[in-house]
Amino acid sequence: MAKERKWIIKEPADPEKVERLSTELGIDRVLADMLIKRGVETFEEARHFFRPSLGDLHDPFLMRDMDKAVERLRRAITSEEKILVYGDYDVDGVTASTVMEETLKLSGIDPSNIMIMLPDRFADGYGMSPKLIERAKSFGAKLVVTVDCGSRNHAIIDELNHEHIDVIVTDHHETDDTMPEAIAVINPHRKDAPTPELQNHAGVGVTFKL
Repeated sequence: MAKERKWIIKEPADPEKVERLSTELGIDRVLADMLIKRGVETFEEARHFFRPSLGDLHDPFLMRDMDKAVERLRRAITSEEKILVYGDYDVDGVTASTVMEETLKLSGIDPSNIMIMLPDRFADGYGMSPKLIERAKSFGAKLVVTVDCGSRNHAIIDELNHEHIDVIVTDHHETDDTMPEAIAVINPHRKDAPTPELQNHAGVGVTFKL
């Protein structure tokens, strides 16, 4: 049986506010109503909504372990280390992998020193696949950067540490009470995260912050 759904329809916005915003922006009242329902009530708020800039974003270093991750990546870039980027198999993981790969290339890393590994949904399942360990070793990676996964993969990260391969985790999924023994775990859902307003980030958003 299909799951029953309950639609919650917001009440219409204040007509006076709708009229004022519609006039100020030169837009239809329907659009003005939608904006006000989303907390956009003034010309200035609408300008930020429609024309956002990098300056509107939160400081990336508000996220715990960001400084550790940046320092390790800088060392990898300077030392021309091989880096394996491990992403989840869904669209969030694929886009996050692309963002990380392009960023590494822009930083000056030779593309031949970058490997992207995406798991098979059916053969590997969710999270970091054990196949990652052998792939990282055969590639000669000194650093693994996860995107959109890794927060609960303690055992695999421990094994990578045993092979002297460092790990940076970027993720946005719920975490355990303890973090894996990685160089850095950047996840706005960490129990000790100081910035709960960042918890709506997708995996690619967390990767973008890094």
